[in-house]
Amino acid sequence: MALIVQKYGGSSVADAESIKRVAKRIVDTRRAGHDVVVAVSAMGDTTDELLDLAHEVAPIPAPRELDMLLSSGERISMALLAMAIHSMGFEARSFTGSQAGMITDATHGAARIVDVTPVRLREALDEGAIVIVAGFQGFNRDTRDITTLGRGGSDTTAVALAAALSADVCEIYSDVDGIFTADPRVVPKARKLGVVTSEEMLELAANGAKVLYIRAVEYARRHGVTIHARSSFSSAEGTLVLGPDARAERLAQGEHMEEPIVAGVATDLSQAKVTVVGVPDVPGKAAEIFTIVAKSGANVDMIVQNVSAAATGRTDISFTLPKSDAAAALRALAADQAEVGFEALLHDDQIGKLSVVGAGMRSHSGVSATLFDALSSAGINIEMISTSEIRISVVVRGSDVAAAARAVHTAYGLDGDDEAVVYAGSGR
Repeated sequence: MALIVQKYGGSSVADAESIKRVAKRIVDTRRAGHDVVVAVSAMGDTTDELLDLAHEVAPIPAPRELDMLLSSGERISMALLAMAIHSMGFEARSFTGSQAGMITDATHGAARIVDVTPVRLREALDEGAIVIVAGFQGFNRDTRDITTLGRGGSDTTAVALAAALSADVCEIYSDVDGIFTADPRVVPKARKLGVVTSEEMLELAANGAKVLYIRAVEYARRHGVTIHARSSFSSAEGTLVLGPDARAERLAQGEHMEEPIVAGVATDLSQAKVTVVGVPDVPGKAAEIFTIVAKSGANVDMIVQNVSAAATGRTDISFTLPKSDAAAALRALAADQAEVGFEALLHDDQIGKLSVVGAGMRSHSGVSATLFDALSSAGINIEMISTSEIRISVVVRGSDVAAAARAVHTAYGLDGDDEAVVYAGSGR
């Protein structure tokens, strides 16, 4: 008997029929002799609808009350799912995040998990019940307030429960069959991966892959949780995300694990580019600029500094950041323009980022040449370049991202024979 934690996203529980289908899958797992703990998201687009409703009644909703509102979506899902399981003859008990012992810091809207004390969940499991937990939410001990974990919070809930309960595996269900070499909606010939390392998955998630959220992958790697990304719309095996310990254990057992040069291609259209024009090329100016940006709350991704112009002694510094952070960063920089001494600010929100990721890149030459040749052949211009040990990212025009992804995917030999299946359309 294994202890399995399962997570179902909003598209998997979008309506009554979907909830009954998920309930059957959970019951089948229980019938197979396993203990089951389930983390569930709000139904369909409920969270977005609640957000819209909040902004209709208050232009800037109070953070505490917004968390109270948003956490209701998952409570609806958990109760309905428990009812569906009861109707199939199995006992199920639903728990809110606070009842499940999901302790967080006091930050509303993006709380971090600081402890998990699943006492009531263990009691329910010992009594033979299937446990259903509302994802995306927790509780702060000091303020005694409900908190929410931000986007991808249900994934993080599931992984945290798996770690706290020492589960054998954490199954993350969405509307695709696993982790693909690219987003199937962008690259129809994308192939499903059987295994991906946690470091590759971290890079893919950080650079636009949406099947798993980066906080959940980080938590899993830190606590040694094996993630199995699967589809709730089929019985196909999905993709295992293995941390260093799990990977080493499988290798020690003699299992051959192929490490391709490139595991996948990720795309991201959510970023903007800011260029600080005419920065005095003297020590400390870059530090001044990015201190200002940091104080605005913006999260900088890629940075490029041009070579200084000999005639003027000035340079340009460009960086990318989420589109939602750009306005605050621009306001902060403009307020300190005279002090820093730059000439102008440029803002471009029509960019896209493409990243190739693979642990095998460490030991193979020619990876960069293949990327740049593919983009050149497709007539796509590169605006910025950033690299890590297992990743190369480029910024191109947003309108070119899809064509770039398909060209690069083909160039690395990642295309499959058949088109990938997307069951519900959202990726969650």
